[in-house]
Amino acid sequence: MAKITERTFASKDEMTAALAQLLQSSLNQGIEQDGAATLLVSGGSSPEPAYRYLSGVELGWDKITVAMVDERWVAGDHEKSNEAFIKSTLLQDKAANTQFVTMKNDADTAEEGAEACEAAYSSLKKPFDVTILGMGPDGHTASLFPSAKGLEHALTTSNTVCAINAHKSEVTGDITERMSLSLAGIANSKSVVLLISGDKKKAVYEVAKQPGSESEIPLRAVLNHPDINLTVFWCP
Repeated sequence: MAKITERTFASKDEMTAALAQLLQSSLNQGIEQDGAATLLVSGGSSPEPAYRYLSGVELGWDKITVAMVDERWVAGDHEKSNEAFIKSTLLQDKAANTQFVTMKNDADTAEEGAEACEAAYSSLKKPFDVTILGMGPDGHTASLFPSAKGLEHALTTSNTVCAINAHKSEVTGDITERMSLSLAGIANSKSVVLLISGDKKKAVYEVAKQPGSESEIPLRAVLNHPDINLTVFWCP
C-alpha cells in the first residue's frame, strides 16, 4: 500500500490555500537540497486557483522545471490541451519563463510519439519533487483510464511515460488518444497529491481503496503502490 495521508477541507478556498502552501514548500525544499526542482502538473479546475496563485509567488522559478502528468494528443494550442491550460494559468507572471517540458510532439499518434516523449522526460530531475493528480468519476487518474488500450503496459512498464487510447465515454470526450505518466512515473516522485472534490468522487475513492481490479479502477494501482507517498486532498 501507498503511504496515504488524507486531508479534508471545508471549502475549495481552504483546499487551494493548503495546496499552494504544499507546492511552495516542496519546490523550495527541492531547490535547497538539489539546486533544482521538478513539478508535474495535471489539468482541471481543482488545481487551477493554486496554479494562478503560485504564478505570482517569488520562487526560484529559474531552478524549477514544470512538466505534464498527462496530455491529450492534440496541438499545444488546442482548446482541450492541458499544455495550453498550464501555460495560461501557472506559467504566467513570475513563472512566465519557467522551463516547461511538454508531452506532445510531432508524431501522428501518441504510440508513435512515446519514445520521443520518454527521451524528453529522461532529462527531468528525478525523483520529481511533487506530482499533482486528479481523479475522474470512472476511477481514472492521469490518463490511466479503465480497460484502456495501453493500460496494462502503463501499470507494469519501468518507463516514465506511456501511450494510452481510452474507450470513448462521457469522461474522455471525443479525444481518447493520450500520453500519460506510467505508474512507475507517478511513483518516481517525492510527494504525490491527489485532488478530489465532491461526494461522488469521494465515494469512488473509497471504493478504490478496497481490494479489486486495477484495470477497472486504475486509481487502485496508485493506492496499492508501496513506494508512493500520497496526500489526498478532499473538499465537498
